Amino acid sequence: MTQQPAPIARDYGKFFDDIAGEYDSTRPAYPDKLVDQACQGLGRRDHVLEIGCGTGQLTRSLLARGLHVTAVEPGKSLLALATRKLGGAGAIEFINARFEDVPPIHRHFAAVFSASALHWVDPEVSWRKIADVLVPGGTLALLSYFEVEEQRTKDDQETMLAALSRVAPEVAATVPSYRDLDATIAGAEQRRGNVSALWAWLGNHDVAQDYAKELFDDVQVSMIPLIVEHTADELNAILRTMSYYPMLAPAQRQALERENEAIYERLGRPIRSSTVATLVTAHAMPSAAEH
Repeated sequence: MTQQPAPIARDYGKFFDDIAGEYDSTRPAYPDKLVDQACQGLGRRDHVLEIGCGTGQLTRSLLARGLHVTAVEPGKSLLALATRKLGGAGAIEFINARFEDVPPIHRHFAAVFSASALHWVDPEVSWRKIADVLVPGGTLALLSYFEVEEQRTKDDQETMLAALSRVAPEVAATVPSYRDLDATIAGAEQRRGNVSALWAWLGNHDVAQDYAKELFDDVQVSMIPLIVEHTADELNAILRTMSYYPMLAPAQRQALERENEAIYERLGRPIRSSTVATLVTAHAMPSAAEH
């Protein structure tokens, strides 16, 4: 299961700092094709901001494209690991703080990036502050993975959800139903008038704000469908990095890992799921600073 239940209190984001090493070793990077697309129009040495850099999966890709990155991350352990990994990789400045608490740098950045992190920021602050730090017409680029329903993997995904329902029904009840790819694309298209509403719908996050539609335009969505396969050990390693994991009692954690092991043994092959690597971009309106 790679889609987090919602809503979840934003304080659960602190959990990732306690498992920085595990998070870094299990979470996938983002496809170069999407990163290239997100960086269209940017020149080498352009100054960009990354919100919630974590251990630096996306950050490394931005540095490799010659960008000057200011990376904001509230987790001390996550940031320490990113600093070790990215030393000498390019022009980078780290800020150990929540994005809400970073002093604004008015109209400074050519782009703002965030990969699977923006939902941990207070939405009453995030969209306005992003617009404020972007140059007029600057790019907002959001990346994440979202699970979808697909015939080749439907049985495996339903089996995993059934296991979660047996072990932790209160958590399973918060997991949104999977949409197929066509419905995901159509729903995103319907919400392009407000980037915050689109992002909220894709990830089932409570980040939609009406005011955001006055700050950004030219909202675009790109998706790369993927089928991923995991052994039981690999799936359990990912499980330990999920935001709902701290909500489980120790006995539930052990039971869910045993369920995954049993599924793997029954299938006699890797456990499959379908996901889409997703990029959403928008541009700051020239008048955004007036709002």
